[in-house]
Amino acid sequence: MNGYIYENSNSRAFYTLAWVAFGVSFLGMVVGLVYLDVDFATKGFLAMTYFFTITSCVTLSKVVRDRHESEKFLNKLESAKTEKFLNENSPVIT
Repeated sequence: MNGYIYENSNSRAFYTLAWVAFGVSFLGMVVGLVYLDVDFATKGFLAMTYFFTITSCVTLSKVVRDRHESEKFLNKLESAKTEKFLNENSPVIT
């Protein structure tokens, strides 16, 4: 066993698309803030809340991924324990 339990099933194109979408949305928001016709304090507030939203989304996606990976690993452990128990206590002699 190599110790690496996470299997990534996303294609390279999907990975690239995710980064392109992030870049376009980020750039669009920055351009929108620059050309927004409000005072500097309002622009600063909107920029600060936008950056906070981005970091919150990144953190949330990491937490969800980590929880999924840990549940997947625990399920593998439980399955292995059950299989071992059944093999050891099987009434059928092979």
